[in-house]
Amino acid sequence: MRLSKYLVPTLREVPSEAEIPSHQLMLRAGLIRKLASGVYSYLPLGLKALKKIENIVRNAMDSHEAQELLMSAVLPKEYFTESGRWDVFGPEMFRLKDRAERDFCLGPTHEEIFTDTVKNTVKSYKQLPMTLYQIQTKYRDERRPRFGVIRSREFIMKDAYSFDKDAEGLDISYKNMYDAYKEAFDKMGLEYLIVDADSGAMGGSGSQEFMVKSEVGEDTIAYCTCGFCSNIEKAACAPQPIETADPIMDIEKIYTPNSRTIEELTEFLNTDAKSFAKTLLYNSDGKIVAVMVRGDREVNETKLANYLGSIELELASAEEVVDATGAAVGFAGPVGLKVDVLVDNEVAQMKNFVVGANETKYHFKNVNINKDFAPTVVGDFRNIEVGDICPECRNSKIQTCQGIEVGHIFKLGTKYTDALGCTYLDENGKEQTPIMGCYGIGVSRCLAAVIEQYSDESGIVWPVSVAPFHVIVVPVNSKNEEQARLAEKIYSELKAANIEVLIDDRNERAGVKFKDADLIGIPVRINVGKGAAEGKVEFILRKGLEATELSATDAIKAAVEYINENK
Repeated sequence: MRLSKYLVPTLREVPSEAEIPSHQLMLRAGLIRKLASGVYSYLPLGLKALKKIENIVRNAMDSHEAQELLMSAVLPKEYFTESGRWDVFGPEMFRLKDRAERDFCLGPTHEEIFTDTVKNTVKSYKQLPMTLYQIQTKYRDERRPRFGVIRSREFIMKDAYSFDKDAEGLDISYKNMYDAYKEAFDKMGLEYLIVDADSGAMGGSGSQEFMVKSEVGEDTIAYCTCGFCSNIEKAACAPQPIETADPIMDIEKIYTPNSRTIEELTEFLNTDAKSFAKTLLYNSDGKIVAVMVRGDREVNETKLANYLGSIELELASAEEVVDATGAAVGFAGPVGLKVDVLVDNEVAQMKNFVVGANETKYHFKNVNINKDFAPTVVGDFRNIEVGDICPECRNSKIQTCQGIEVGHIFKLGTKYTDALGCTYLDENGKEQTPIMGCYGIGVSRCLAAVIEQYSDESGIVWPVSVAPFHVIVVPVNSKNEEQARLAEKIYSELKAANIEVLIDDRNERAGVKFKDADLIGIPVRINVGKGAAEGKVEFILRKGLEATELSATDAIKAAVEYINENK
């Protein structure tokens, strides 16, 4: 391909909208262009890399006996009504009506549709197990699209669904997909962790995420030297033992002006945050509830939503807080509160702690659970944090890092097959319900994750397996006949060797060509300059950018060997 004819609108300046390296580089290198918030077009260079990732995923799935098909992206309401998810998805689901006023959505996921397909086509145990998959565009109306294609409203996903006769069969299918995912991510060159995760709206009993370590990742991973690894949304918190011989004291109201926050209270009362239990009010599908965690902890909203079965969960508004407590925000507490009070395990062990008094400018001290208030429930409602005791080994301390989720696998059980009446006939002619697994890979997200891990100050550094082109040939002066002739010869011989090659035949300064080559990150660059008369060229690997002078013949041979060894 000739760069003079190729649509690669590179940018010198970093777009102001781009917050993270992958987003900046995908825009600057001409891979994508923004259409609207969270909606992007893929330009030729970006599409080629995206197709490479698709094919890596496809090959891994096919090699593990999954069958590819393609479902519609426009889905009728009734399938989601049967499963109960038409309302569960809430405002993230793009909903629309046809001209006959029938309800549809743009598919956020396809469990119901695959289940219905199996229901209508698979009749006998002899047809199971079966794993079906597709690579297709999905749609979710994200409240806050950000980070380019990492959190967008339209994205490309590989979703697969396994159907088995029993739990033992599901275990085999799940392990099969687990291995396929490792194979795919290894081929992409990604460094990743496999973590326990929350199943969310997908449901099911078991769930693991494949997370790429990244400083800009939206997910926090908790891990331990014992091998424990979990998304903090899921990570259980082992209660920290509190040893104290202090006697239970009587509750006392104290005047705390200008002390709405924990920081202000600790300064005012000359103590630390561990002496406080903060009470936060949430609106769960229209119902106000209170959650208590220690003053230095944060509420885990995923755990809270799962316990409550919330479709929509958000912090109560200032007006709702005043209505529930009779006090301004910052003075809520459990004593006398007329809403459900959910208490974290850690708070349940505390003695003589400080809480809001449900009266502006006042708090209570020496508050004790079951003496001064009765909780609705005691449970795990907080985020695990660095330094906490590991919930698995109960010995070492937790560490955390940030990550980008690129894959997620679930054990769904019979949630969807039961809901949609999907059955098969067993060996005895009796109807049985197949058990399902669900397996997703964010294909477009993988593209961004690769760039996050493979880039430097000059641009993208593509691994060979996903690079849109393998070699770029750069005649330093395209008007020089000797340079142009040798560059064309190298270009032709690389194409004949089945190497995906780009030639920069533009009438541009050498510096512009070199900067663009580094920006778009093609793994091998061959510069054809003043040494062309003697058949000499510069051979440069994008990784490291070290230049070696070689003969044109040796450069072609080195390029072919390097590409074939690293595909």
